[in-house]
Amino acid sequence: MAYLKIGEKAPNFKVINQDGEMVGLDDFKERKVILYFYPKANTPGCTAESCNLRDNYNNLLGRGYDIIGVSPDKQEKQK
Repeated sequence: MAYLKIGEKAPNFKVINQDGEMVGLDDFKERKVILYFYPKANTPGCTAESCNLRDNYNNLLGRGYDIIGVSPDKQEKQK
C-alpha cells in the first residue's frame, strides 16, 4: 500500500459516488480539493472527522475547496 505525504498529489482514481455517478479525481482539475479517507461510515472516528468538515463546510466552500470523502462502504451507506 502506498502512502501519500502531506502536500503530495494523489493519483487519479474513479469511483461511484453516493448518487451512483462515476467520478474521478481528474474531474476536479485546477480546483482545491480536501480528500479524506475513513474506514467505515457511522463510526466514532469517522463521525468526528466528518462533523468537523460539515461544521466548516460553507467556510471551506467559500475559500474554493471541494470536499471528497472516500470509504469502502457501499453507495447506499454513504448517503
